[in-house]
Amino acid sequence: MKYSFTILFVSVSFCLSAQIGGNNVYEFLNLSQSPRVTALGGSFITVKDSDVSLAYSNPAATNILMDQQLTFGTEFYFIGTGITHGYAGYGYHLDKADISLHGGIQYMSYGSFDARDIYANDVGSFKASEFAITVGAGKQFSEKLSAGANVKIITSHLESYNSFGMSMDLAGMYVDTAKNVTASIVFKNVGLQFVTYDGTRESLPFEIQAGFSKKLKYLPLRLSVLGTNLQRWNITYDDPNQVDDTLLFGEEPKGTSKAQLFFDNFFRHIVFSAEFLFGKRENFSVRAGYNHLRRAELKLDNLRGLSGFSGGLGFKIKKFGFDYGIAFYHTGGTVHHLGISTNLNQFKK
Repeated sequence: MKYSFTILFVSVSFCLSAQIGGNNVYEFLNLSQSPRVTALGGSFITVKDSDVSLAYSNPAATNILMDQQLTFGTEFYFIGTGITHGYAGYGYHLDKADISLHGGIQYMSYGSFDARDIYANDVGSFKASEFAITVGAGKQFSEKLSAGANVKIITSHLESYNSFGMSMDLAGMYVDTAKNVTASIVFKNVGLQFVTYDGTRESLPFEIQAGFSKKLKYLPLRLSVLGTNLQRWNITYDDPNQVDDTLLFGEEPKGTSKAQLFFDNFFRHIVFSAEFLFGKRENFSVRAGYNHLRRAELKLDNLRGLSGFSGGLGFKIKKFGFDYGIAFYHTGGTVHHLGISTNLNQFKK
């Protein structure tokens, strides 16, 4: 399917995380790498289990349970636009060094577009896509503490414009299995654009995240709170076209107080998520998330809908795991994410 060049940038803007997006190159690095992460609010760094896709967003979560684990996921951005995003990952453990490794490839395809000259004549078509190859490692330094790092090689191809860069993720993780408590901190996308599109070097989407999760003792429920964009306090957007609506009973609005502004900005940094885990082996799970930044920037004043909310489920059948995630960005667009995973060690038995 072909689209005008203008739609490319409109579509990309929907994929970005609200108004703080668009200021950096390779923004696709911040997209969710799995249906599980999509369902849990779009960012998730506070669990260490056999899910190798979690190592992409938190390399300190890389562990021996991910050995020979293979995962594939595809994300459909707003059905009918032709925009797709996906990630494939694999884990491996080095017994002698006691280090867990993982690798993966991430892609973003914006589809095919009509090419026009300055007189609007059709001169063919072109495509736009971006890729990142990730290699990472995690090491358990004590019973409760681990650390890890990812290295990403990034390429971008937009019509005749090409770019190349590299980035790193650095992370630390604390896991107390007795209390079912986990805490993490991640420094994401520390890197540089080596080859620019037009001679102007752009910054990467650097971000600091910190999260905490608690698995309840008497309920099959894990609750998580994630702090995002901690490198920057004020991430609100002052819309000059915003008009205050009349209140419920017709009185004039009194404006926004400093306390309201503070808490609005504070919660734009927070992503809440919950994961219900059923069965002794947790073979079935139901997930939900809320991203206040996404809702604050993408909701409509007169029709707010489900913007900012997300959900999904995961289940295992024999040797395969299946996951589905859905995220509500805007009343005009919803993201669907599908994934499948397996462990190659199961086929050796």
